Amino acid sequence: MVIAGEDGHPSRMNLSGPLVSQFRRSAQARGARHGLATSCMGLAALALAGCGGGPRLETTERSVHSLANGCFALSARIDDHERYLVANADGTQFAFRSHGLDTATRFFAKAADLGVFILRDPDGGYPVAETKNVMRSTLLYSDTLLNDDSYVSPAEWEFEVSPGDATRFRLHNRATDSYLGARGTTTAAHAVSVAMSETTDCAEFPELTVDATAEPLRTHFDDGTLFGFVDAHEHLFTNFGFGGGGTFHGSPFHRLGVEHALPDCEPFHGADGRRDLLGYFYGSSSFDPAVGAVSLITGETPEFDHYTAGYPDFTDWPNSWRSFTHQMQYYKWVERAYLSGLRLFVQHATSNQVLCELVTGVHAQNVRNSCNEMVSAERSVQETYALERYIDAQLGGPGLGWFRVVTTPAEAREVIASGKMAVVLGIETSNLFDCYLTPHAGYTTCDDATVIERLQHFHDLGVRALFPVHKFDNGFSAGDGSRGFIEIGNLINSGHYSNFTQTCDLTVPAGFDHGGVNFGGMNMPRAVYDSPPPIDISHFATDPVGVLYPQLPLLSSPPLPGEWCQSTGLTPLGETLITQMMRRGMIIEIDHLPKPSYARAVQMLVANDYPPAGTHGTTANGTLYALGGISATGLPRCGNAANPMSVVAPLRARIAEIVANGGYPAQGFGFDLNGFAGGPRPRFGVDSGCSGVQTDPVTYPFTSYAGDVVFDEPDLGNRTVDFNNEGMIHIGLLPEYIEDARHMGVTDADLEPIFRSAEGYIRMWEKAESRGAALRAAGP
Repeated sequence: MVIAGEDGHPSRMNLSGPLVSQFRRSAQARGARHGLATSCMGLAALALAGCGGGPRLETTERSVHSLANGCFALSARIDDHERYLVANADGTQFAFRSHGLDTATRFFAKAADLGVFILRDPDGGYPVAETKNVMRSTLLYSDTLLNDDSYVSPAEWEFEVSPGDATRFRLHNRATDSYLGARGTTTAAHAVSVAMSETTDCAEFPELTVDATAEPLRTHFDDGTLFGFVDAHEHLFTNFGFGGGGTFHGSPFHRLGVEHALPDCEPFHGADGRRDLLGYFYGSSSFDPAVGAVSLITGETPEFDHYTAGYPDFTDWPNSWRSFTHQMQYYKWVERAYLSGLRLFVQHATSNQVLCELVTGVHAQNVRNSCNEMVSAERSVQETYALERYIDAQLGGPGLGWFRVVTTPAEAREVIASGKMAVVLGIETSNLFDCYLTPHAGYTTCDDATVIERLQHFHDLGVRALFPVHKFDNGFSAGDGSRGFIEIGNLINSGHYSNFTQTCDLTVPAGFDHGGVNFGGMNMPRAVYDSPPPIDISHFATDPVGVLYPQLPLLSSPPLPGEWCQSTGLTPLGETLITQMMRRGMIIEIDHLPKPSYARAVQMLVANDYPPAGTHGTTANGTLYALGGISATGLPRCGNAANPMSVVAPLRARIAEIVANGGYPAQGFGFDLNGFAGGPRPRFGVDSGCSGVQTDPVTYPFTSYAGDVVFDEPDLGNRTVDFNNEGMIHIGLLPEYIEDARHMGVTDADLEPIFRSAEGYIRMWEKAESRGAALRAAGP
């Protein structure tokens, strides 16, 4: 097994007894700033006995995985001599030539997946398979850079235990299906058996750091309940939504590393970011139809939009509160949040077919996969499992990573109790299960049987949380009632004009369905929700401007002030969906339901004593808590020296509401990062959202709430992030977000319900499973 020594280079250790403690102490002292070491979370160290519950690496299979992050010379027995892999004189190819370890090329082994590695020499060269030769390339292409989903890098080598020698490996190239041979690439029958000799002087693989001394130890409170908080509403893989072609840029991980996960976005968003129309529309404080029309015709924003540099410079992004179309949850950033106490993470697949067809139809963006939302959702599920494998691969083998997908509350409890982070899969999209209000080309109107079949399919994939509706009208319910250019999108999605009424029950909570109507001329209430649409939308994907142009007069009409809401609630199909979710014990997300749908859904939940989730913050006037449900909250972003109690009052009031309704006193987060929602802004500087004078900024180092992790100032590639003046620009600044609340007067006692929220979420899920079992037992 390969472990980083005190000098940061790999060395072999006997992983038992005092040396285990020695490794843990030295790794803790070094911290995680160099990308290789973080005690129980670094390298393959999770295999250490007593470190996260993992076993020692003893089997041949695990020895393959323990190569991750090691420094090696590769050799093979050729012509009765042990020859080492080296580059030729002009540095263009690799071959087995050297007779001694001292002259062999040193390779850093970076795991691309379980048992798959890319090898990097000290000068940034990679062995790649090409025809019959093993070439040396200093530039790797990838599916991301080529925008080609079928591309497999020839730098990826699958290590197979050699059939004739269990201490050696055969190297299989994934791109060419060839093997490393004595003189280039060859067939499996002629593959050489490669020995991996540990050595030094490797150049570390490019990677971001967690900037923490990481030894997360606390798993429970003294009363036996789980310790840790939930982020109940996140979107890791939005990059595979919206067609997957770069409309949303950057991935939580890439098999070839951070350079391919977070590259410069200019190839996708254009020079000065001007092809980022989706970010432009979402980021505009007010939507101007005239400017929007020009942008759709030209395929560009009217002026400079953003600097495009990604890793390692990150000039303008990530920025959760200003730049909505760039990745905010790279896996190392998620790891840093995990180190601060994040123990349960709900990963919602998301996309929007209309917005995808809009930006691709005007040739601002490309489609890599499909604009279809369920294609994106299924891909997001697959990629979440791939990320689990990827993290396992970095840390020593299957099951050893801190990121664990779970499908039952019992699994979630087990994972969190072992000190890791449980991940729940969900879906938040407008046309769930392709159940359009107006069927798109190639689809038919959904019925009960279709819904049950598709619900079961995604349940089998591990999905446990669903929003019945998102922004636009679908076959289950009217859309959530969002205003602005969402009103236009709803017309495109269904062919129907807006359907708002002033006959609103103001006692029904609604996160989105309230206020005036932006485009008054487009509001044409209809008596029958699913009546034939007045607008033909069938050719929108190929001619978006042609479909929208006739609507310009309506778009220029004045807004409708006052209080308006959707006039239609849950359809019979929507009630079927909720009933079937209850029978499966699934997590029902209610916060995108418009007022009439929200009221009816709560009636159904009360009738069945079933707990919902309000991860955008609604509480059904306390009924959600009375049912055993959960909602999400946030921490204050602005201090108040004149009245410090006002800072903690909202959090205390929310906990009081939970207790008053008989709920478990716990309240977690729902940041909705990568979901176009906007993250926490800074307290200081020109971008501060605070009106009063702010004092007591975050300083370094600081210790986590649990007292088991020390956080240093966070680096972002070539620069250091100033949280006080930049805010929580990505999820990795969550430790600062919590620490900043403490600087504003939020006590650790006030924060305790936050750190009980993973327990609270699991209790909600356990009740949902119990009620589902009872409903199934009661019959159809």
